Amino acid sequence: MTTTASTSRFLGVSGVVAVVALLACAKKDPPKETLKEPSAPAASAGLSAPVSASAKAVSLVIDGSSSSVKFLMDAPLEKIDGEVAGSASGELSIDLEDLSKSRGIIRVDLDKLALYQQKRADEAGEFGERKKSEKQNQHARAWFEFDARDGEVAPEKAAQNRIAEFRIDQVAPAAPNVLAMSGAERKVTATVSGVLRLHGRQANKSAKVELTFAFAGDKLASTHVKTQEPFVVNLAEFEIHPRDAAGKFVRTVLETVSSTHKGKLVSEAPVTIEFTARAK
Repeated sequence: MTTTASTSRFLGVSGVVAVVALLACAKKDPPKETLKEPSAPAASAGLSAPVSASAKAVSLVIDGSSSSVKFLMDAPLEKIDGEVAGSASGELSIDLEDLSKSRGIIRVDLDKLALYQQKRADEAGEFGERKKSEKQNQHARAWFEFDARDGEVAPEKAAQNRIAEFRIDQVAPAAPNVLAMSGAERKVTATVSGVLRLHGRQANKSAKVELTFAFAGDKLASTHVKTQEPFVVNLAEFEIHPRDAAGKFVRTVLETVSSTHKGKLVSEAPVTIEFTARAK
């Protein structure tokens, strides 16, 4: 199956894999090995929830029905965006007196991923209607290896590939003490850092977020979390590459972008997340 430009740019949603082939010289010296930048470390199982750093922490559960995960990829003649609506789950442990002691884990069901595209004839024209691309969605499933295949992807591996996880191990808030603030709604910006697990690989990531705390009297009712700016996911870092109809590896993201599209496409996906976690 030929990988389309639009699919390449979408997956252009991780670490860049560089391939350098040296042709044999006149003396017919053997070519040097293909050079590859290291991928993120392998993760054989899902991430464990972090241990609360505070006895005063309030436990909250993520309301998946109202959650949103999106990304937007731009190229001169095409825009690709994806969304995974109603897909988040997990829990937060919030210390209202010292937010730096807060922890959490967020899981996203990528099986609900839907891709859309907009095209234009040239860079002077207007982009057309935003439409869902069934072909891109089929390619995405192959690249992410969401479906089990005999001899290629075991059922348990496919099930793991459908779930992305981000474990919050550190919180750096602009204002640490929410209880020192007043009002039924209190907002704090923070940088959250931890481990992202995607496609059987894991790497340290950080995101800038806005936290909105809603109180019912003096009790915390919910916390709304929204990324202030997209955080970047490089799919090659997580070994997500073009695959054919049988699910077999074809070539790297970098090779696809560089050779087919003359470097006009990117190999990174900017992601935004928004959800509400409610007190148990």
